[in-house]
Amino acid sequence: MAKSATTIRISEEQLRQIRAIASHENKSLADIFSEMAEEYISRHRETLSLLGIPGFLKECQEGLEEIKAGRGKKVIELED
Repeated sequence: MAKSATTIRISEEQLRQIRAIASHENKSLADIFSEMAEEYISRHRETLSLLGIPGFLKECQEGLEEIKAGRGKKVIELED
């Protein structure tokens, strides 16, 4: 996989802590940030998959509107 460079802005305190962890684990900052990116992507992969289902987002938005309007079904009323 090709790698590219980018600039990120984080607080000095966050950078200090990340450097300490990287040093303790004998890893480079690039390794740490790459791991962080992979973990972030992994956590959101299911959400991205669901959003790819045609009409899913609209159905969720309509459901939220029903709830706000006091309509909808209780969990025990839903079909299996």
